Amino acid sequence: MPKHHYRRPALLAFALVLLAALCAVPGATLPASAAPVTDPGPAGDAFYTPPSPLPSGSPGDVIRARPAKAGPPAARSLADAWQVMYLSTNALGKPTAVTGIVLVPKKADASKAPIVGFGPGTSGPAFRCAPSRFIDQGAFYEQAALNEMLGKGYAVAVTDYEGYHENPATTYVVDSMGYSVIDAVRAAQRLTETGLSKDAQVAFRGYSQGGAAAMWAGQKQPEYAPELKLAGVVGGGVPSDLAAVGLPLEGQDPFGFLLYSMVGMDHAYPELDLASYLNDAGRAMVDGLEGGACTLELLLDYKGKTIPDYFTTSPFATEAWLDRVAENQLGAERVKVPVFQYHSVSDEIVAYGQAKQLRDDYCRLGVPVTWKTWDGVGHITLVYRGNEDASAFLADRFAGKPATSNC
Repeated sequence: MPKHHYRRPALLAFALVLLAALCAVPGATLPASAAPVTDPGPAGDAFYTPPSPLPSGSPGDVIRARPAKAGPPAARSLADAWQVMYLSTNALGKPTAVTGIVLVPKKADASKAPIVGFGPGTSGPAFRCAPSRFIDQGAFYEQAALNEMLGKGYAVAVTDYEGYHENPATTYVVDSMGYSVIDAVRAAQRLTETGLSKDAQVAFRGYSQGGAAAMWAGQKQPEYAPELKLAGVVGGGVPSDLAAVGLPLEGQDPFGFLLYSMVGMDHAYPELDLASYLNDAGRAMVDGLEGGACTLELLLDYKGKTIPDYFTTSPFATEAWLDRVAENQLGAERVKVPVFQYHSVSDEIVAYGQAKQLRDDYCRLGVPVTWKTWDGVGHITLVYRGNEDASAFLADRFAGKPATSNC
C-alpha cells in the first residue's frame, strides 16, 4: 500500500472506482506476487496448447506461467498459485510439454519450504478434466490433501501429465508419468515468481494413478534428476501392473478405466494403432471419452461393458500391446529413499494382489517400504482415509527422522 495519504477526495474516489472496475472484470485475478517475469503465454484455453516447435531447453524448464487460484476460498487463503507449462520427457524419451500448477504457502518462507511433487489420481481424458483447471475452478477432488500440505508449509507442484489441451491426447498410466512429476518439481524451483529453492527437500506423493506416478518418479529420480534432494515417496492404491489391474475390470462397473488406459497407451505409443481395432461403437466411445469424460463419466457411463462391445478384436491379444504393457510394470528398479505404500484389501478398482506384489518386489530390492493395508474400504474412500498417514510419513521425512520399514 502507498505510504502517502492524499488529501484530494477526487483522486481517492478515482482510485476506488478503478479498483472496483478491476474486480468486476469476469475472471480477473490479481497477481499472486510481484510483477511476473515469466512469459504468461496466450490467454484462456490456448495457454494449454504447446508451442510448435517446442523451445530448446532442459526437462523442467518453464515455457510459460500465469497466476491462478489455489482452489476454493480456503485454499486461496493458504497459497499463491501459478498454472505452468514446462518441458518434460515422453514415454519414447523425446521432449514434450506438460502443464500443471504450482502452489506456494503464503505463511512459509518459500526459500526454505519443502516441495511435494504431487501426482493426481485419475482425472479423465477430456481437456476440461485437467487437474490444474479443476484446482483453479475449486473443483479438485483431492483438494483436502493439497490444503493439508500447504497448511504444513510445503509447496506443492501438481502435474497434469501429458496431453491436456484443446485436442486432448492424454497418455494415462504409462511410465512417463514419473517424468511429469519430477519435472513439475523442477519447474516449481525454476519459476522465479515462487521463490522456491533448488536445494529444497523434495518428496513425491500420489494416490491411484498418482500413486503409480509417484512410484515411477521415485524409480527414475536417481538417474533422471539426481540433483533433487529426495526425502521420501508416498503411493496409495497403486496400479503397478496394468494387465493385472485392467483385465479384471471387463464387464464390471469400473470398466471405463480400462478403456481410458487403452486410449492412453495408444497416445503414448502411436505404433499400437488403437483405431485399427475399433468397431463403430468403439470409435464413438473414443470420441465421447475425449470430448467430455472425466472420472465420474468413467465410473458411470461404461458400467458392465466388455471388450467386444467396442473392439473387433482385443488389442491385448497382440504382441505389440503386451510388450508395451510389460515395460510399464513397476517394481523392476529400486527407489533409493523410504517409501510409504498403502492399499485396501477390498479395492474394487485397482486390484490388491498386484499392489502387494509391488511391495514384495521393492522389499526384495532393498527399498525401505512402510506398508499399510485397510479392509472393508473402497478405492475411492481411501483417497481421503489415507491422507493422515501419508501426511505423517512426509512430516517425518522432512524432519529427518529415520523411516521404519516393515518389509
